[in-house]
Amino acid sequence: MLRFLFATTALAGGLFLASCTNAQETPDTAGAPPQGQAMVAAANPHAVEAGLEALRAGGDAIDAAIAVQSVLGLVEPQSSGLGGGAFLVYYDAQSGDLTVYDGRETAPATATPELFIDTNGQPLGFAEAVFSGHSIGVPGAVAMLAMAHADHGALDWADGFEAATVLAEDGFEISPRLAGFIAGMAPRGPLDEWPASRDYFFTDDGTPLPAGHLLRNPAYAETTRALAADWRALYEGPLAEAIIDAVQDQPRPGGLTLSDLASYQAIRREAICRDYREWTVCGAPPPASGGISVNEILGLLEPYDMSATGPETLEGWRRFIEASRLAYADRDAYVADPDFVSVPSEGLLDADYITTRSAGINRTTALPTSVPGIPPGIEAPGADATPDSPGTSHFVIVDSDGDVVSMTTTVESVFGSHRMAGGFFLNNQLTDFSRTPTDADGALVPNAPDGGKRPRSSMSPTIVFDRDGTFVLATGSPGGSSIIAYTAKTLVGMLDWGLTPQQAIELPNVVARGDIVRVEDGMDPTILSGLTDLGFTLDANRGEISGLHIVRRLEDGTLVGGADPRREGQARQP
Repeated sequence: MLRFLFATTALAGGLFLASCTNAQETPDTAGAPPQGQAMVAAANPHAVEAGLEALRAGGDAIDAAIAVQSVLGLVEPQSSGLGGGAFLVYYDAQSGDLTVYDGRETAPATATPELFIDTNGQPLGFAEAVFSGHSIGVPGAVAMLAMAHADHGALDWADGFEAATVLAEDGFEISPRLAGFIAGMAPRGPLDEWPASRDYFFTDDGTPLPAGHLLRNPAYAETTRALAADWRALYEGPLAEAIIDAVQDQPRPGGLTLSDLASYQAIRREAICRDYREWTVCGAPPPASGGISVNEILGLLEPYDMSATGPETLEGWRRFIEASRLAYADRDAYVADPDFVSVPSEGLLDADYITTRSAGINRTTALPTSVPGIPPGIEAPGADATPDSPGTSHFVIVDSDGDVVSMTTTVESVFGSHRMAGGFFLNNQLTDFSRTPTDADGALVPNAPDGGKRPRSSMSPTIVFDRDGTFVLATGSPGGSSIIAYTAKTLVGMLDWGLTPQQAIELPNVVARGDIVRVEDGMDPTILSGLTDLGFTLDANRGEISGLHIVRRLEDGTLVGGADPRREGQARQP
């Protein structure tokens, strides 16, 4: 069964951390699906097939994750890739261990809190920051996957790059979604400003390549071959030099150095877990905010009978909105890199604190405003000025032994910084720092930039267990800060409202960060008018950018998956 650092009874209803150690001598495999059951759910059919092929070849969930990520970086470069970062939550069904692998990017050693302050002392505009070399952090996804593979991989490391190498050389058809981003981004950003990205995505006369065009990427194939031979090729040698050349290219050069690349380290962290009704919900800890914020939303909802107020009711959505507003306010005020600031993780999920915050939801009108609370151990909240960016992907893998990967991976904005090296895009992850580094009183905000610091993330890779430690489901999404709301929606949908993974994914997305509530097109008009009557300010009938992927274990042990129709993914078995 799942092993915990603290007994749940000691922190009833509160936070506890999943341990990476297991004292059992005999593995407990009760949480594993029937032998032969496996599934991959990801945002592109090529990536799904690469993951399934790794499983067919005798690989496990980690091997499949390497194959999925290396292909996603090729066919879905607007969202993730070798030049980005990731968080991976891994459940080992044989040992019962639960581990979080942190592959978040880091700022250059020379970065200061004024990283995005111009010569006039004003914060750079978002676009100006994104398309500068200052936005690029040390990529962490490759180092993270190498660490996870060293711990758990069954196949050779090199096997994870075979599918991507072949696809890069033979070519793949540009999907409608990728074609839309190529055409849509060119007028709004410098996608065609940099020679590498211009030559890759545009014809000689500057026309964006259309859907169906057979796109080859020999530079990417060269990169994957180098990584297959040694993962450190991304951090040392010619490829690392190419990355630094792209970062420091004019205009708007950045400060990343070869020393920054060579010194990068992925981190093993303990998952943040909290009991919710008869389940245990586990996610990634800071600098990711998902493990705290998703669990805080659920904790705030726990006193209410959500099963009696389903997705067709005004009251069900009102409660979800208010819980989201409160959790987001806390997240914005407190969550950052725990190696640089004190993050009140336990305080934010403390049972008494949650009870006090949750009481505010029991009302007949909208809360007048959403402000952070003061959890135990904190004297006053911080401030934040961090934007919302959508360039991310999420996938879930369950192998035939019952091992589970829930991984969210990103280059931050669409096509990251728009700068390429080695056939892949470099992230703009440092814009996940607050561009305004101080609050109104001049105090440094928690998520201010600093040398070697990891920016706060909204990534919410989540795995849910029953109280016996049996795997129940894994979920997560891309979508910037909206990831938290997207992911929480699916958990309420499945755990409280009895929906299938696909039904939970297809619920309208409702994002309540602050005092404006974004509601996706498709919500019942009666519910919309009811929310307005209660005093909520809505930004309604809009599109959303979720890319939810879910695998759930049914009571008989079989697996069922879901893939977000807002993207191009699939959930398939070998």
